[in-house]
Amino acid sequence: MPEFATQVVSLSRSIFQSRAAPDQGGLLTGKDPTQFNPADPLRLWIIQVGIIIITTQILSLGLRKIRQPRVIAEVLGGILLGPTAFGRIPGFSEHIFPEPSKPYLSLVANIGLCLFLFLVGLEIDTEVIKRNARLSATVACAGIAIPFGLGAALAVPLYKQFIDASTVKYAHFMLFTGVAYSITAFPVLCRILTELKLLDTTVGIVVLSAGVGNDIIGWVLLALSVALVNAGSGVTAVYILLVCIGWTLFLLFPIRIAFRWLAHHTGSIENGPTIFFMTMTILVLFGSAFFTDVIGVHAIFGAFLAGLVVPREGGLAIALTEKLEDMVSIIFLPLYFTISGLSTNLGLLDTGLIWGYTVAICTLAFTGKFGGCTLAARFAGFSWREASTIGSLMSCKGLIELIVLNVGLSAGILTPRVFSMFVLEALLLTFMTTPTVSYLYPPERRIRVSASGSPFTNVKGEDPDTERSGSGSRKSLQSESGVWKRRFTVVLDKIEHLPSMMALTQLIQTPPLDDSENEKGTPRGDSSRSLGKTPAHHLGGGDLHVGALRLIELADRPSDVMKSSVSDSLIHTDPLLGIFRMFGELNDLPMTSSLSIVPYDQLATSVGEHARVSGSHLIFVPWLPPHAPVSTAPVSDPAQPPTVGQWGPFDSLFRSGPAERSASVIHSHFIRGVFGQAGTDVALFVDRGQAARAVPGARQHLYLPFFGGPDDRLALDFVVQLCANPRIRATVVRIVKRDVEEKKDGVQVDERQADENAQANAMTIASVTGFPDTVYGHANTQTRLQSETADSILWAKYASPTSDASSDPALAPALARIDFQELATPVPLHAAVQQARGVAAERSRVLVVMGRSRRLAVESHHQELKELTNEHGGVGSEVKKTVGDVATAFILSGVNAGLVVMQAAHVAMD
Repeated sequence: MPEFATQVVSLSRSIFQSRAAPDQGGLLTGKDPTQFNPADPLRLWIIQVGIIIITTQILSLGLRKIRQPRVIAEVLGGILLGPTAFGRIPGFSEHIFPEPSKPYLSLVANIGLCLFLFLVGLEIDTEVIKRNARLSATVACAGIAIPFGLGAALAVPLYKQFIDASTVKYAHFMLFTGVAYSITAFPVLCRILTELKLLDTTVGIVVLSAGVGNDIIGWVLLALSVALVNAGSGVTAVYILLVCIGWTLFLLFPIRIAFRWLAHHTGSIENGPTIFFMTMTILVLFGSAFFTDVIGVHAIFGAFLAGLVVPREGGLAIALTEKLEDMVSIIFLPLYFTISGLSTNLGLLDTGLIWGYTVAICTLAFTGKFGGCTLAARFAGFSWREASTIGSLMSCKGLIELIVLNVGLSAGILTPRVFSMFVLEALLLTFMTTPTVSYLYPPERRIRVSASGSPFTNVKGEDPDTERSGSGSRKSLQSESGVWKRRFTVVLDKIEHLPSMMALTQLIQTPPLDDSENEKGTPRGDSSRSLGKTPAHHLGGGDLHVGALRLIELADRPSDVMKSSVSDSLIHTDPLLGIFRMFGELNDLPMTSSLSIVPYDQLATSVGEHARVSGSHLIFVPWLPPHAPVSTAPVSDPAQPPTVGQWGPFDSLFRSGPAERSASVIHSHFIRGVFGQAGTDVALFVDRGQAARAVPGARQHLYLPFFGGPDDRLALDFVVQLCANPRIRATVVRIVKRDVEEKKDGVQVDERQADENAQANAMTIASVTGFPDTVYGHANTQTRLQSETADSILWAKYASPTSDASSDPALAPALARIDFQELATPVPLHAAVQQARGVAAERSRVLVVMGRSRRLAVESHHQELKELTNEHGGVGSEVKKTVGDVATAFILSGVNAGLVVMQAAHVAMD
């Protein structure tokens, strides 16, 4: 049954044998666009594809909310478009899916299926089996043998009740039933493991390797089944199998060696696949599919073998997948599974007996997989919780069983009624996988792997040492000199964020002091000795640590899943991590690298979790909206705000086109998620193009407008720490709003209004769009008084020349480089902006550090911010929500300096 080749020949014959000229009339001449014309099937085909894609996309949007794989939406879409639902609408099937048009859909769907099976072969890495052979072999064998036996047993009553014995042999039906029971959907399994973040657990590794073995054996059994069905006798079946084995060996050895040589010769491994390499790959793909089809084995088996022989070196398989996956997943696969749905008629399940058999099929299918793999995993040494999780994951069916069922239906082995029963079983078991695993194996119960392979060296949950470090990090930060940050997490997600993160990270390192670095006008005697005596451990010294966290968004693409499965090697080849590691080596910064591949809605959670587990004291997050031009004001006049045509980084939110604005808003949601979910102090660096305007060798100057509140206190502590670096100086101004109307005889008369303003400014409401944000309760009088007292104590500690800090040998050098000022003004934002411009006019490297002040802010800047908006133009609401009022004022005013917006951890603000 060379089905693929037969369809190609029959369609070609129907096209070339039509002698009449095609009808050129269109919609304007009154022709029905849905009328099928064999000589010109494109019109109806486009309508069909459009309806199929729209239906599956709408369903996937809803199913994604409950973390279900996309294949469920594709099959459900086909079922809805078929005779079960929309097919019952009079005229729908006759106009949209008429019977003469289905071969054209089927041809395109089978081409897409060959491409998809090629991608499945690319995903399979046999090294995974080799590394974990001992544990995975037991699970894989039990996951095939026990379900196959149960499927063979259930095949007896099913065959007697629903199959015509005169047309279908029992052995053929039993073999297909057993294969359908024993198969595991490896592609869907990979996506579930990645989405649930199980790839780095012992359970995930065992399931991944067992799924690879199960998949390979399943395809061999399927090839055997098709060969037996197509063979006229047992001897013919043996010949078919021998030829198939010979073709497999030919591909796995000579062709694989030739592919590796071609990849190296064309430079495809180093630079990605060339056009010639892609051409040869496609030829081998369809050539292998054609050969296995004409010898009596399905074409998908040959396409699967072609995927196995492509070299894996240098990420070549991932690059090939990236070139093919979008067209396959958007057009071809929905077509194939819609055809499956069109063949599925749940209306045929119309009696209690049929539903009884359907329940038996679902129950035995789950029991066989779950029970067999659970017992095998328990026998291998896993706990009952881990073993049951392995059994649940291995019971995932998904699209692979649907492919098997479609092969059986096209071969005439399965009737439409039995086919519908098994499709329902595949959907149910796939739907159950994610919620069952989430219940059985919650994050706090997971065992992470520290070394691949067997035996595993692991720790339960998180590392106890790391947990102690994380839980005690607050206490460890305290020294007799104040709060010092030693462990930093640097978030890297885009190449354009690297300069800002390098600039901010370099500030935390104190360079060795020599005589040439003495400040102008400072005697070389006691002062230089006091600087030299600054204890290194206060800035980190030996225990300073920078953790670079590379974030990659996990989209619904096979290539992203492949990246997740090879994250151990990707962490060494990722260009962003490579550049940042070299930066750390050049600056003698102790550094570690981490990589996290998670869906977009888990990016912020991943940052907070990484900081907690690693015991980080401060998270560095960059913000440079994509493709946003930055100010290019000349260095000679840095105090001037950007003129027309000179954009700041936030201008893409309100001056650029919809695409840029959308990208910036999406990134702001991620940043607000980090602010809202991280239990660690956070510093957001807003890059305003300072690196392009800085004078080489110039000293860094910091400017901090201190209004009060936990965020401003954190910013002040951080500025003092940075000023321990001899190359950094700072200006810190405590700004107090003092309005004449608010005072009478030296007493503030409108305390209630001020308290309401502070509470309104302190409350951050969750975004109406549903994105995460920091949500704080109302601040009462007691908490406000406590915060104001803490402000005064900290200010007196650093700014007073008679305080104990001034005589502290660790703090005195840093405080000597800071100019403390106090300013009372009725317009604090205007005053802060004006002072920052003055500082920027005198120095070429200026960084403004400020608190986000979304909670317990001393003053409400709402009215003054509206005035700044009227003066300088509007700003997107996302800017204020993300960075707060003070930073928004600096952005509106176009101050020519980089911005660091800091938020204290929630536990520190209570």
